[in-house]
Amino acid sequence: MRVVVDLSRCEGYAQCAFLAPDAFRLHGEEALMYDPEPDDAVRDRVLRAAAACPVQAILVDLLQSRRVPVEAARS
Repeated sequence: MRVVVDLSRCEGYAQCAFLAPDAFRLHGEEALMYDPEPDDAVRDRVLRAAAACPVQAILVDLLQSRRVPVEAARS
């Protein structure tokens, strides 16, 4: 999974840091720090955090849907 936060859109409500502290955290009062490739173990929490963002600043890309098996790629 890949996570991108539009930091120009983020207003620091910190719902993401509350719901998925392993992937999102506030540095100081306003600066959001985040893991762009969080572990799959926190996947559900990251998805909930993205859905809870009041300004919809979090984009989550579930990479496995694009993976092509090696055998299929060779033919």
